[in-house]
Amino acid sequence: MKVLGVNELTGPDALQVFEIPTPEPGPGEIRIRVHAAAVNHTDVSFMTGAGSAGRALAGRRPPHVPGMDAAGVVDRIGPETDGRLSVGDRVVALVVPTGPHGGAYAEYVVVPAASAVPAPANVDFAAAATLPLNGVSAQLALEKLDLPPGRTVAVTGAAGAVGGFTVQLAKAAGLRVVADTGPADKELIESLGADLLVDRGPAVAATIRAALPDGVDGLVDAAVLDAAVLPAIADGGALAVLLGWDGPVERDITLHKVITRTANTETDRLDLLCRQVEAGLVTPRVAQVFPADQARAAHTRFAAGGLRGRLVLDFSA
Repeated sequence: MKVLGVNELTGPDALQVFEIPTPEPGPGEIRIRVHAAAVNHTDVSFMTGAGSAGRALAGRRPPHVPGMDAAGVVDRIGPETDGRLSVGDRVVALVVPTGPHGGAYAEYVVVPAASAVPAPANVDFAAAATLPLNGVSAQLALEKLDLPPGRTVAVTGAAGAVGGFTVQLAKAAGLRVVADTGPADKELIESLGADLLVDRGPAVAATIRAALPDGVDGLVDAAVLDAAVLPAIADGGALAVLLGWDGPVERDITLHKVITRTANTETDRLDLLCRQVEAGLVTPRVAQVFPADQARAAHTRFAAGGLRGRLVLDFSA
């Protein structure tokens, strides 16, 4: 089968096409014929060997195949699975590329059956592939804040994939949402359901405080502003961060770190997200689809920033 991977952990510029044996699913596993895989920051970290990825891949034979988001069709089912899925089912899966079978940048990927759920019936494979990592990250961030309906949550990076999902999921949970935006994204952020829009940027915390003098109950920092957002949070409030910032915090604010890869077999979580897409509560956004063999070009575009949706690699050909 064809995979996209790297021989050395030097970054996306090292991506190339490899032919490797097609994997077979073992006990509790399924094989997915991948049609689409989304491009994410975690893929870049994986290919540069940053953090836990470098430790997990140490001593492992290349190619190293990135990708945490897969959408496709169940191709084969191993023994001792739970019977939820059948060959031919359209599915999405949250993939852990440091696992024994590698990541989603591949024609076929083997995952635990618990990592895959039926894809939303109302979107195509490209849109479905944008859901697992970013959608589950948004779910986890809001769960860690644990705010009851009626409370106020702020979201930075609201125009991005994680931020946009967070705004929609927060509204679905009955929260009042403050979201950052620039002039070009105002209509988008309003369409996601935000109650109050504030100017994005390094002064966003001061802008939030000017609008809400007591501060917000919780904040999801999808823009990775870290300490700069603390002044926006009320005393005793909570902050959820996505890339592992360790603080320090202040004024009895609780810091929660979101580690999405550990939720890869929480089947009900991913299934709920897909059903919320079908119900119109969550909207996947695709910025551009690239043929799989143009993965380097996709990562060049990804590095340029300014995306309002996910880039997706098409493996369907």
